[in-house]
Amino acid sequence: MPDKIPLLVLHSISAEHQAQIAAVYDLTYAPTEAERAAAVAQHGATFRAVLTIGVIGITAEEIAAMPKLELICAMGVGYERIALDAARARGIVVANGAGTNDDCVADHAFGLLIAAVRNFHSLDRLCREGVWRESITSPPNVSGKRLGILGLGMIGTKIAKRAAAFDMPVGYHNRKPREGVPHRYFDSLKALAAWSDILVLATPGGPDTRHLVGAEVLDALGPRGWLVNISRGSVVDTEALAAALREGRVAGAGIDVYESEPKRPEALVGLDNVILTPHVAGWSPEATQASIDRFMANAEGHFAGRGPLSPV
Repeated sequence: MPDKIPLLVLHSISAEHQAQIAAVYDLTYAPTEAERAAAVAQHGATFRAVLTIGVIGITAEEIAAMPKLELICAMGVGYERIALDAARARGIVVANGAGTNDDCVADHAFGLLIAAVRNFHSLDRLCREGVWRESITSPPNVSGKRLGILGLGMIGTKIAKRAAAFDMPVGYHNRKPREGVPHRYFDSLKALAAWSDILVLATPGGPDTRHLVGAEVLDALGPRGWLVNISRGSVVDTEALAAALREGRVAGAGIDVYESEPKRPEALVGLDNVILTPHVAGWSPEATQASIDRFMANAEGHFAGRGPLSPV
């Protein structure tokens, strides 16, 4: 029986999923910084594959320390902290888990959207305090609101699909219009924000999208507009958002991702008009299993010579 291919895993996965992978690959599990550094230093010369996630990635220096490396896989769709230039310079194949958690992210986005517009955060607190509805300003409808989507990719498209059930007109901003899409295209994010009642961020992270949403875009969204972010924390200027929420320059926000991850976003924590979740939009048992299965398919395809199922 041939030796198992050495694989380095750089992020947390369950014991069950470790066992699923270890049945096929020679698994080194290094989810902490110390374990990661030790694994690269001690065994870097042996690894032929790496499994990571976009927000953790892999550096050019780590790639250089792995002379046999030929495949890097990201569990989810994001790969912003994978050193692509270094990988491609070596001919290393990069693949991701595109499509494995789209439904989960879109579901969560709509949960945040409804929670933000209907102000569940405050309503929950007030109810626990014994305050009855006659003393509360009634929150607005979700149905019929104009939904703007920054990044009409696979996830953005599924968010738009869910919006149809709420009779929401949909607009979007990408670098260029998408062919065959019925939704209204805006050639600038500011124009999309000004049109939108609710602006959902579903764009990739990385330097190209850092702080795309700052004071100017938030002011365009306005005091009767809501922001939902299920993309990357870096896309939003956190301090600008906190100021806009405090000053009533936007109505509210639903935030799953933030710049300070994994530390909580201190500037937002004390605000009643924001609902926060800890970067779990893409996490469910179903989505995680699909992502592990996609890694296995990507790796099997690569090492069998067919190529990965979802290359970057």
